[in-house]
Amino acid sequence: MRRVCFLLKVRQDRITEYRERHAAVWPDMLLALSECGWHNYSLFLRDDGLLVGYLETEDFTAAQEAMAATEVNARWQKDMAPFFEALDGDRPDEAMKPLTEVFHLA
Repeated sequence: MRRVCFLLKVRQDRITEYRERHAAVWPDMLLALSECGWHNYSLFLRDDGLLVGYLETEDFTAAQEAMAATEVNARWQKDMAPFFEALDGDRPDEAMKPLTEVFHLA
């Protein structure tokens, strides 16, 4: 299993709503993530909007591609895009660039 960590930035004026949306993620989105190979997926949000994502997957590229092929992901990404600053791609999931792991204590 590969551990993947990424950073994004939530707009300061949308932090409260972002938290609310993630307290009630759509059931079909949760199912799609699981079916597409996203495991132990967590999001951590700092008060200034720094978002840290962590997940485990066999193949991150394949997991991203599988999600991109789902209808629910298209709806979710469109709904979530206005929450973020400086996206490197058209959608938040395209801006998830894995950080390089430099240490791990098992």
